[in-house]
Amino acid sequence: MPEIADDLDPTVEELEPYQQAGRAWVAVDGNDQPVAYLIADEVDGCCHIEQVTVHPDYARQGVGRELIEEAARWANEQGLAALTLTTFAEVPWNAPYYLRCGFRVLPDTEIAPELRALRRAEAARGLDAWPRVCMARDL
Repeated sequence: MPEIADDLDPTVEELEPYQQAGRAWVAVDGNDQPVAYLIADEVDGCCHIEQVTVHPDYARQGVGRELIEEAARWANEQGLAALTLTTFAEVPWNAPYYLRCGFRVLPDTEIAPELRALRRAEAARGLDAWPRVCMARDL
């Protein structure tokens, strides 16, 4: 998946709308340096996790899960129905990880219109070169 590995990090300008809307969370280390972040959108009445990124030095320490739980708390406060995301089905730190975090793979019949549109946009960007799934975790 070299195309994914070479994907550029979002710019400050791209992240700013998430921060302004209160839909960005950052985990920091003991020196107050960022080590992970999560950004989310509202999609189909759900908190859609757009991106979770954890620095490799902090992987497998629960940092990503803590960010997901923080997004879940926010979504509950907003009265949203679920957390959703799209991810690679067969990459161990993608769909299998989210299953362990309480998500489930959505059957095609349960994919709501806005989430379906996001998947079409991902496919147009070439992400369907590898199997992808939509997932949800009810709140």
